[in-house]
Amino acid sequence: MRAALATVQVLALALPVILALPAHAADDRAVKQRVPPVYPEIAKRMRITGMVKVEATVDADGKVTDVKTVNGNKILSGAAEDAVRKWKFAPGSGVTTVEVGLNFAQD
Repeated sequence: MRAALATVQVLALALPVILALPAHAADDRAVKQRVPPVYPEIAKRMRITGMVKVEATVDADGKVTDVKTVNGNKILSGAAEDAVRKWKFAPGSGVTTVEVGLNFAQD
């Protein structure tokens, strides 16, 4: 029982470090054109802020072909996905996956 508790404690401490590491560090590609997200009106009214991390699939020409939210507020995630779908990346040798973060903050 004591060994199981120790294992759980080690995993609990290691998890934030594991999650902080980029999933595809070797696949980082330069962004040629960014489109800022449109802050959802409901999020503004509710004063919802924060970081939304999305995973973008980028083809060899640098066009985003797919986007999915990895982490962040559900109210903000749609706007983040819509914006990243319009981004252009540097051309590469093939299809890659890039993780990007968009920060939503109010003035």
